[in-house]
Amino acid sequence: MKIIILGAGVIGVASAYQLAKDGHEVTVIEKAEEAAGFTSFGNAGLVTCGHSHSWASPDAPGQMLRSFLRNDRKIGFQPQLSPSQWLWALKFLRQCTPENSRKNSLNMQRLAQYSTEMLQEVVGETGVEYDRRQKGLIYFYRTQKSLDAAAHQADLLAEDGIASEILDRDGVVAREPNFAHLKDKLTGALYVPSDESGDSNLFTLALVRKCEQMGVTFRYGENVVSLEGNGDEIAAVLTDRGREEADAYVVCLGIYSPHLIRQLGLKLPIYPVRGYSITLPMTDSSKGPHQAGVDEDNLLAYSALGNRLRITSTAEIAGYSNAYEGKEFLGMIDEGKTLFGEAADFSDPKLWVGLRPMMPGGVPVIDRSPYSNLWLNTGHGHLGWTMSNGSARILADLVGQRQPQIDTKGMRYDG
Repeated sequence: MKIIILGAGVIGVASAYQLAKDGHEVTVIEKAEEAAGFTSFGNAGLVTCGHSHSWASPDAPGQMLRSFLRNDRKIGFQPQLSPSQWLWALKFLRQCTPENSRKNSLNMQRLAQYSTEMLQEVVGETGVEYDRRQKGLIYFYRTQKSLDAAAHQADLLAEDGIASEILDRDGVVAREPNFAHLKDKLTGALYVPSDESGDSNLFTLALVRKCEQMGVTFRYGENVVSLEGNGDEIAAVLTDRGREEADAYVVCLGIYSPHLIRQLGLKLPIYPVRGYSITLPMTDSSKGPHQAGVDEDNLLAYSALGNRLRITSTAEIAGYSNAYEGKEFLGMIDEGKTLFGEAADFSDPKLWVGLRPMMPGGVPVIDRSPYSNLWLNTGHGHLGWTMSNGSARILADLVGQRQPQIDTKGMRYDG
């Protein structure tokens, strides 16, 4: 089949690879001048089952309220004059019950585990390089309450056969010797040996080159305007360069996916959640992180990407702008210095803001739409890099009318 993919982030490019691998003629349309320049560009770099849990938890409403009242940014909420923001927030809050949180987290975890396996397969097939580090990930906690929550997460991981280990503070320092100076401030950690890290942007650009060798066409600097419906099918995609027909169409547009399909009368409850990152030159890698990880109490993630240190933080429900003033990064820079101040040059950090395409419960949509030849692979939130390769394989199997290798419950389009 001739298939057009809309969007060349890590989800779109991974989808192109799997569809081309199955023998389809694939074209990818991207408005930017290069792949992976938006949400896929500056994320934490974590490929994580251990952090694959829904942000819509019983604790989330209190975190949002604290962010509004006293600038606590673990999950920030900045009210906008936007009905879509308030509607999404209400749907998010409905997902914050213990039952929904558990269901969503298990669905996300199942996809993350499968995607990790598919990443191994893709790397084995292509040999792409992306500053990969396979040393497991460490999720550390500063209070007994949060460490107790880690035990619950370990139980969820065990349900899918994912090994993990609860560490006391001595165990944390044994795994991460450069945390010795923090030992008295830590309570413990969750260590997941199968998790890993790597640069999503480098991976995607390398995979683009492999896709091109397989015959995939990438069209950059081209804006998608609309999809032309014809009964229960899509007849063509309209861009600022003209009209293009195909046998099937795949929407991988992240936060802009709802805008496109709304013209067809379809709905997707995706809203952007801002995240901030800094990237620093590593001056002494021996004092940097041995493995990537997350400071769970501050929602701050970090990873060593080659000779760079990447630090990310904040989940902010604040609209579609990725503009910043600079002061928003001061807290995470201070925290980063506390963790790895002797490892990197903090004098001139590269600043970046990403907009995560978040579904209210955190589970993406990977499914056929009500239009028979229009497919959706979108809404991966803070786990797009983690979930990309498994999501792409599921999509390719569905397009090829094959049963996916995992249960896609929770990932289906429900309008």
